[in-house]
Amino acid sequence: TEELWFDQWDHNGPWWKRADPEKWNPINKIENWRTPTLFVHGEKDFRIPYTQSIMPFTYAQEMGIPSKLLIFPDENHWVLKGKNSVQWHRNIFDWMAKWTSVETESESKAK
Repeated sequence: TEELWFDQWDHNGPWWKRADPEKWNPINKIENWRTPTLFVHGEKDFRIPYTQSIMPFTYAQEMGIPSKLLIFPDENHWVLKGKNSVQWHRNIFDWMAKWTSVETESESKAK
C-alpha cells in the first residue's frame, strides 16, 4: 500500500522489523474459514491487486462456504461511479439481509 503511515502505526513499525509479519494475515488461517463472505474488488485497485480476492473466493467456493465475488473493472480501491455505487449498495444490503437476518420462531416452524 502507499498508505505506509497507517500500516506502520498499527503494527509498530515497518513489516521487515516485525517479529512475525505474517501473524495477522488471514490467508494463513484459511482452513478455518466458515463465515459467508462477499468479496468486492476494483480491477484498478493499486493498493491490493484484484487477484487477492479471486484466490480466497475460489477457496470459499471449493469448500462450500457461501460466497460471492463482485468485481468492478472500472473502479479502484473505492467504488466511486454512480451506477457502480448502486450495484455495490444493492449487493451489500442483499448480502447483509441474507446472512444477518434474525428468524422468528414462527418463521422457523413454517419451514
